[in-house]
Amino acid sequence: MAITSIVAAMAVPMTRNAIGDMRLRGDARSLNNAVSLTKMRAASDFTNARLYIALDSKSFHIERWQKTGPAWVTEGGTTLLAGDDTFGYGVVSAPPPNTQAAIGQAAQCRTAAGAAIGNTACVVFNSRGIPVDTTGAPTGAGALYLTDNTAVYAVTISASGLIKLWRTNPTPTPAWSLQ
Repeated sequence: MAITSIVAAMAVPMTRNAIGDMRLRGDARSLNNAVSLTKMRAASDFTNARLYIALDSKSFHIERWQKTGPAWVTEGGTTLLAGDDTFGYGVVSAPPPNTQAAIGQAAQCRTAAGAAIGNTACVVFNSRGIPVDTTGAPTGAGALYLTDNTAVYAVTISASGLIKLWRTNPTPTPAWSLQ
């Protein structure tokens, strides 16, 4: 009975950590897939498409630019992050190599009139699947970060449209590894 209690006392925290890691990894892969789908949606519809991240509600969804209107139209459903996962990078102070000059979430989303929307981050792709900034110029500065304070994941988008998923432990000097 004592041996069973000792084994159970060791297994419960390890299981909790493993489940937390699987949740964060799953959220990171979902975000990476959503960025890829947004890029394909822009190219297939011959219009702009964006991945809209609601930082405060820990959710994201795809929007397509509707030329008649004009307005951003939501496509599909909204995905919520699991458990303790949040958009952010915690204490990590440097972005993955050859991605951004300084670590930071993608730029804020904008309304159809061009006004910034608070507590958001957007990755916008043009009709050729190239990430663009608010002026329509190609940009390689877009990145999205997820953390649960035990690991940090980054989805980076280069100016050519190459999408990469990265992981590091939360330390001020990260050791990013390509996933």
